[in-house]
Amino acid sequence: MSLGLPSFSDARRTAAWLASCQEQDGAVGWERRRHVDAWNHVEAAMALTAFDQAEAADAAYDWLRVSQRPDGTWPMRSTRGVVQDGSADSNQVAYVAVGVWHHWLVRGERAFVERMWPTVVRALDWVAARQLEWGGIAWNEAVDGKLWDTALLAGSSSIVHSLDCGVLLGDLLGVDTSEWRGVRQRLAAAVRDDEALFLDNQRYSMDWYYPVLGGALRGDAARDRLQKRWDDFVVPDLGIKCVADHAWVTGAETCELALALDAIGHRDAALEQVRAMQHLRDRDGAYWTGFVHTEGVRWPVERSTWTAAAMLLALDAVTDHSAGAAIFRLA
Repeated sequence: MSLGLPSFSDARRTAAWLASCQEQDGAVGWERRRHVDAWNHVEAAMALTAFDQAEAADAAYDWLRVSQRPDGTWPMRSTRGVVQDGSADSNQVAYVAVGVWHHWLVRGERAFVERMWPTVVRALDWVAARQLEWGGIAWNEAVDGKLWDTALLAGSSSIVHSLDCGVLLGDLLGVDTSEWRGVRQRLAAAVRDDEALFLDNQRYSMDWYYPVLGGALRGDAARDRLQKRWDDFVVPDLGIKCVADHAWVTGAETCELALALDAIGHRDAALEQVRAMQHLRDRDGAYWTGFVHTEGVRWPVERSTWTAAAMLLALDAVTDHSAGAAIFRLA
């Protein structure tokens, strides 16, 4: 039987743990003193915003603003300011728009939006320019400027959501975002209708639920998609598998599925997934990344910030705790 839902006291303890992992420059790495990527950093900033760690959240957004490269990107991987992988991932770059819109929903600070807007514009313009002829967004651009001509379904689905948030920010500021709207329309159509053109990652649960989480699919199409492979990925009372053919349940993917379920109105099913992954909670509020359920061991042996952040965002969604709880219900 799955454990109970965390209390708000539990959640605040997790948020405090997450804030304790932040570097002095505002960066939030995968784990304490580990590498940073922009997507997981933004997710952490959102969780900090939702659960009253305002100072840490603002420092995280300041890091994004200051560390953005002139072309609008961030390195795929850096540790304490040292770049290990200087290439740029389109999904990582786009996600800043989601964080800034979320911050506005929770705190309503127009000055913050105006301060971050140039960062969002540079990021989404760079991403929009990487749309392939058939609608997908190219996954990665190497340091030498070579553009991969492949697109990831999960990443492109997330970019749909980022573009939605970018358009909403533009509307708030009275700025024309028609180009982003067009990119979003073509991209969402590709996710819905041309899945075979994306790089084949059907083994991974993210490719299963992200078209719903990102908002490209809603209604019957979304419900049918989640139902179709439910038994391939969901392990009752433990969460969901990251990879269909591995007995490895992961907390972040479980919470993202909960967010997808909540986005289409399946609140009870979403609550159950948040409850199910609580076996990964540690005593100080941190969360272990995953669990190999056939062997009864945690793997990898790490307490990832992005797992804690995903749990906080899912808890926020299923309890409507903050004004940003509906961030994934946009479409």
